[in-house]
Amino acid sequence: MTKIKFCGLSRPCDIAAANACRPAYVGFVFASASRRYVPPERAEELRALLMPEIRAVGVFVNEKPERIARIADRGIIDLIQLHGTEDEAGIRQVRSLTGLAVIKAFSIAGERDVEAANDSGADYVLLDAGKGGTGTRFDWSLLSGMRRPYFLAGGLDMGNVSEAVERFHPYALDISSGIETDGVKDEKKMAAFAAEVRKAEI
Repeated sequence: MTKIKFCGLSRPCDIAAANACRPAYVGFVFASASRRYVPPERAEELRALLMPEIRAVGVFVNEKPERIARIADRGIIDLIQLHGTEDEAGIRQVRSLTGLAVIKAFSIAGERDVEAANDSGADYVLLDAGKGGTGTRFDWSLLSGMRRPYFLAGGLDMGNVSEAVERFHPYALDISSGIETDGVKDEKKMAAFAAEVRKAEI
């Protein structure tokens, strides 16, 4: 069954909406350049409100492994998502310092990007368009080249979620801008998206 990840949560009401929808994962963005950035102190407060069975993912972009480890040591996150240009050595270092599983994001523009994702030493890979968080979709025909489970991100919305699940059977769907209204999470869109994913699985 395709899992759900709601990314970029930043308010208590976002957590309440996620708890009602019960995705497998939620994401806290620790990249300061992002409009969805949350400082560790706020993420800690939000995590305390999250249902225990929902796993929290910390999203980092070209961050120093030592800072990632400091945040991980606070018990805020269960997995680490690297969304920059981190290489294999960086993935191994982060995993070694934190003891947590690593999701490596790849910007998919062609077959070479797909092969890089296939060959990654990360525990999980995430396929996105551009730098992520843009709400744009890459060419899904490239997914035929994937030989391992993956998180699918980029341009997901109510209009294409059924296609994504029924045609490609990704390990998980990762959505952020597609469940927002005026730049903030929308509980009705979150609920509708979760329902559509589960309906497509039937």
